[in-house]
Amino acid sequence: MSADYRPIDCAVYSGYELAIMHRQRLRMHWRDVDGNCCIGTLRPLDLKTEASKEEFLFVEDLDGRHFRIRLDRIVSAEAVILQKDVR
Repeated sequence: MSADYRPIDCAVYSGYELAIMHRQRLRMHWRDVDGNCCIGTLRPLDLKTEASKEEFLFVEDLDGRHFRIRLDRIVSAEAVILQKDVR
């Protein structure tokens, strides 16, 4: 495990799993690798644990770009419904 990685609560992890299953967009606030504050509306795609035991959320932004966020760098996440998601 990376020396600075801090595992997240299981209930929070389960919430990300549910968001992935339901293709739910999340309004997220996180810190990037350099500690910069980031905010965006993202669709969670997958969760993965690296060999180092660090856990990541793989996401897609509104422009279709894919990237990953280390779970302990996520400050907050809340479900959002965009007009284009309403059918």
